Amino acid sequence: MNATLPPTPPVLVGLTDDDSSDRLRLRLHQISLTAVTVGITAWCVTLGSVPAVLSICVAKHVLVAILVMGLGVDAPQKPGQ
Repeated sequence: MNATLPPTPPVLVGLTDDDSSDRLRLRLHQISLTAVTVGITAWCVTLGSVPAVLSICVAKHVLVAILVMGLGVDAPQKPGQ
């Protein structure tokens, strides 16, 4: 009669991120930077058409930089990844 072995136990997985509040701090920083950028841009729009166009062009680049920061493009790679 053939005896079968029990299945191997499952691999242990981490249930936390182990980065405490770093991700939360980054998201709050992104939200505050975005709000400040939009506020300054809205104020510059009230100054006239030339400042409005210039501020919208600058704000576009700033908001894309905030987005890229949140995506982690510039984040240092951890060893083993």
